Amino acid sequence: MTEVWFYHLERARLEGVLPDLLEKTLARGARALVKAGSGERLDALDAHLWTYRDDAFLPHGRAGEPEAGRQPVVLGVGDEAPNAATFLFLVDGATADDVSGFERCITIFDGADDEAVKAARVFWKEVKSKHYQAAYWRQSAEGRWEKQA
Repeated sequence: MTEVWFYHLERARLEGVLPDLLEKTLARGARALVKAGSGERLDALDAHLWTYRDDAFLPHGRAGEPEAGRQPVVLGVGDEAPNAATFLFLVDGATADDVSGFERCITIFDGADDEAVKAARVFWKEVKSKHYQAAYWRQSAEGRWEKQA
């Protein structure tokens, strides 16, 4: 059964959170699809994942590129996962009609954006109505992620 995890950004920005979550995904031996809300945002995330740390990078490609299927992380705006991803990341307002083909769906939303919070609440209700396992994560004052529900 698909797990759906909600990450509520209050203290951190997506650029600080996404690389860590992707690193943990790859450490599990899983592949990921990161779906962004726009092509412009995808461009920024693409550049960031190559340079987010001096001593590391996340190997990734873009959906539609010739070698996308070989990449452990694929960035896209559509629902296609050419790399057979088992983890789906929804960022910057991206949505998915069907998450049942994934082991885990992680939606990351900005707590300072009222529309993003409303959309997350609607998605939470949808997830629960479909009887998926859902978890809600908030960041502590120390910066650690703590499961709230």
